Amino acid sequence: MNEPEGRGLPLRAFLPNAVTVLALCSGLTGIRFAFGGEWDKALIAIVVAGVLDGLDGRIARMLKANSKFGAELDSLSDNIAFGTAPALILFQWSLTSAPKFGWTIALALAVSCALRLARFNSRIDAAVQPHKSAGFNTGVPAPAGAGLAFVPIYLWLITAHDMFRDWKLVMPWTLFVAVLMISAIPTYSWTSIRIRKSWRVVALAGIALLGAALINEPWITLTLVSLTYLATVPFSIASYARVRRRRATQASPAPTATAATDGAR
Repeated sequence: MNEPEGRGLPLRAFLPNAVTVLALCSGLTGIRFAFGGEWDKALIAIVVAGVLDGLDGRIARMLKANSKFGAELDSLSDNIAFGTAPALILFQWSLTSAPKFGWTIALALAVSCALRLARFNSRIDAAVQPHKSAGFNTGVPAPAGAGLAFVPIYLWLITAHDMFRDWKLVMPWTLFVAVLMISAIPTYSWTSIRIRKSWRVVALAGIALLGAALINEPWITLTLVSLTYLATVPFSIASYARVRRRRATQASPAPTATAATDGAR
């Protein structure tokens, strides 16, 4: 949304950008906590960044304050909060002890996030977007990727077992998440989720229970949420395959009467 030159910026246009900046600051604060060895606070900072990232776009649409500046700022914030920050946190927590390729794997996570966001931005005005038009993302979104990358830290905080901090486990897991982020696999997006009216109260109760679980047992809850999301990936691939088959069937021209007559001769 372009505002006329020479006029002040209305508050409704400023608010979503302010939320995006708060998400950026939260991601950077996660790095600060990681340098101090405060791993639980580092993860909480990234979770807060994820919540704010989910709000800024909705606030912009609600206030009709979408802008190119806001889209670019949001992409920059996502890159730092869900790419750079998680990579540095994982490196400081575990990968720094890897003898050779720890930093390389941390870089792979950060670069994969940047490439994913660049791909998204390059296609934002494309007329044909098969995944998006069907209600799917292309690859794992940046916030979800950060959440998945932290699964070893969640398990370590739950169990205090150094096995989950071993670079031999963290390194392949981080690389696996990086590949998911830049992959072309279809994954469920919020737009593909439909809740029946009869289930609305149940869904709200479930959200309330999830919030309570996050407050009381955040690491167990985040582990379950992350692994549940990962488990949906095969189902999203199968769902999109059905969508493609249905579209192909609809796009196929029906046999004409003339063709049917010719075939009978």
